[in-house]
Amino acid sequence: MTDEFKSRIDGMVREKRIVVFMKGTPAMPMCGFSAAVVKALREAGAQDLSAHDVLSDPELRDGIKEYSSWPTIPQVYVDGKFVGGADIVRDLHRQGELSRLVAGS
Repeated sequence: MTDEFKSRIDGMVREKRIVVFMKGTPAMPMCGFSAAVVKALREAGAQDLSAHDVLSDPELRDGIKEYSSWPTIPQVYVDGKFVGGADIVRDLHRQGELSRLVAGS
């Protein structure tokens, strides 16, 4: 990964408190895992999130996996830090931790 591309992703994960790299958009997810993450985030109270469609940007689709050292999409970042993928986000939601995380406490 080039320094320039890493800087691009750094900027993306910091543009809002909650950032999701997903297949599709929150309004139209293109896979069940992306839909599940958006649903969990919304149920946890996340309102102002930034979403990036990796299907429209193949370089980003591969690059975000290298950036996070996480092999799957979707990926969720809160306050610039990697939280996890669909399973982790759903588990956090079931445990009640996701709402605290998105609330910032």
